[in-house]
Amino acid sequence: MSHDPWSRPTVDDLKRILEAIGRSDETHNRVAERIELSVPAEIVTTRGNVVSAMTREISRSGIGFVHRGAVNPGEVRVKLASDTREFEYTVHLEWCTPCDGGMFISGGRFLGKIE
Repeated sequence: MSHDPWSRPTVDDLKRILEAIGRSDETHNRVAERIELSVPAEIVTTRGNVVSAMTREISRSGIGFVHRGAVNPGEVRVKLASDTREFEYTVHLEWCTPCDGGMFISGGRFLGKIE
């Protein structure tokens, strides 16, 4: 059975990627504290393509993802859901880079919440 290169990463995929990346000792001079967050998400590109993702971390100003397939930097819509609510934000995706297992990590800053 072929593997869909755009499917949502599994929790095991996410754990393997995060373990492979490890923690950086360098100082990033970030204004907002980041917390680890692993929840399902969708990244909707300006062309309307939907990329299934998992969040990696979040702060007041930005969010990081792990997903299959590259996503071009630029303005995207991001959908997150909890057990009881859905959230949708406009995010400026600032970077996307390949990592282990054909996966990509990306990150961007929040531009606003979509009501």
